[in-house]
Amino acid sequence: MDLLDWHRGRLSSRRLAVLVKHMPRDSAVNQELHGDGAEWTVTDYLLAAAVDHLAAANWMFASVNTDEDSEPPEPPVPVPRPGDEAPSADPAGEEAESPVAAPSRAELMRFFA
Repeated sequence: MDLLDWHRGRLSSRRLAVLVKHMPRDSAVNQELHGDGAEWTVTDYLLAAAVDHLAAANWMFASVNTDEDSEPPEPPVPVPRPGDEAPSADPAGEEAESPVAAPSRAELMRFFA
């Protein structure tokens, strides 16, 4: 297909729009419009969400069932998704803390009570 046909009047604007809209996922146009997200399917997003929820459930179970004197387990890190920014590091090389704090032991106990 020659896209110059649009300039020559042999290809309608509607047909051109349909061709561009339905290009393959790995096309240069999709990569430019959607970045890394063009490579992820709905299944990939659902699988990442399932992994995150399972990790959070396991973390909550471990938090509630640990001894009071022992140190609580580290909260899970979500699966990175396209478009998510990597955690910024400070000059000392340590990762910056996330803005959402982990729930306290008392909050977890109230949740499961």
